[in-house]
Amino acid sequence: MFQVRAPQTQSELNDYYELRWRILRAPWQQPPGSERDQQDDDAVHAMALNDNEDIVGVARLHQIDKTTAQIRYMAVAEHCQHKGVGEALLRYLEEKAKALGVRIIKLNAREESVGFYTKLGYQITGPGHVLYGEIKHHKMEKRFA
Repeated sequence: MFQVRAPQTQSELNDYYELRWRILRAPWQQPPGSERDQQDDDAVHAMALNDNEDIVGVARLHQIDKTTAQIRYMAVAEHCQHKGVGEALLRYLEEKAKALGVRIIKLNAREESVGFYTKLGYQITGPGHVLYGEIKHHKMEKRFA
């Protein structure tokens, strides 16, 4: 099993960023640090931990305006994919967004992840960018009442 919560120590935050880099940037030979951006300091961070307290998934929510937020940097360790970690991270961030008054969550989904997000109520709103010249994305969003 696993639990989802925010990083609580600098060590956990360092491990959080390391997993984000390892899954989302290292396979494309991107340097450490490329997994961070200027919104990290003001964002809601989520991490999934297994029974051994190892971080097995991470994701981030940042508010764009009063009613809109964006989820970025969703990453799940290879050995934990397809086991509910991504869904738990998404649900956690959706609850945080609702508590902030957010009514629309946007994200840019990698092509292979569109089915995952669609299953959880997100809809494609248009084509997205192509990262590193090869990773196609789709713009998606979910609206809350």
